Amino acid sequence: MTQHRIYRMKFSSVYPMYVQKAERKNRTQTEVDQVICWLTGYSQAGLEAQIERQCDFETFFAEAPLFHPNATLIKGVVCGVRVEDVEDPLMRKVRYLDKLVDELAKGKALDKVLRQ
Repeated sequence: MTQHRIYRMKFSSVYPMYVQKAERKNRTQTEVDQVICWLTGYSQAGLEAQIERQCDFETFFAEAPLFHPNATLIKGVVCGVRVEDVEDPLMRKVRYLDKLVDELAKGKALDKVLRQ
């Protein structure tokens, strides 16, 4: 089975797009970072190191210190696909992140985005 091309994309090349999407809706880079750190368990310094290293998505998620146990509470549709129905664990993690950034950009309160 061939891997999806997103797995080989550099996280550092997609990260600015997450930030731009949020900033267009009057959210901040800090909030985007907070969402990413909540989901993956990276500290701010750890996130910055991963961006600096220019690792791909597969490595980014593989090296995540602690994927948040409440990530399974993330439900909804991203790109026409229900995130909870994605079978591939890595693709599901990518979709979880996409969904969180979408919710942030749509103005949802940060504590709701973080499932608190």
